[in-house]
Amino acid sequence: MKKIIVIGSPGAGKSTFSRKLCKVCDIPIFYLDMIWHNPDKTTVSREEFDSRLSEILKRDNWIIDGNYSRTLETRLKECDTVFLFDIPLSECLSGVESRIGKSRPDMPWVEEEFDVQFRQYICDFPQSTLPKVYELLKNHANNKSITVFRTRSDADNFVKELENAYNSDNSAKK
Repeated sequence: MKKIIVIGSPGAGKSTFSRKLCKVCDIPIFYLDMIWHNPDKTTVSREEFDSRLSEILKRDNWIIDGNYSRTLETRLKECDTVFLFDIPLSECLSGVESRIGKSRPDMPWVEEEFDVQFRQYICDFPQSTLPKVYELLKNHANNKSITVFRTRSDADNFVKELENAYNSDNSAKK
């Protein structure tokens, strides 16, 4: 587990999971939202985004957090591990609502309101985006570890088990 992508609907808990995973595994994390968005709410060009992503993919290890469907296939080809959050829509919506007005390390600005278009994207995600994600996973599953989380507690339990495994390994080496 050296090249990891974390994908799923906005509000599913990807970034929280990615931070926990980063802490346990000591692998650097890269948020696609931080690469795509500028602090003034504009975006970088596709070329700049692709260039930055390409530089990350060349590294020995990484956690890449975010969907960005246009580049998902490229990331799938390069990763060895995929974590997909297939969380109920209601939890995703409440996840986004809970972060309104809060500063986050995965976004270059504070969301002050739940944007109507963003809400619609999340509502459409299970029917419009998720089937395409599953199809890409099926096509690129060779030699990949793929874990699908159906609840946030599944993700939390995974991190706890991983942390216990890491602690056991480190104790055994002493």
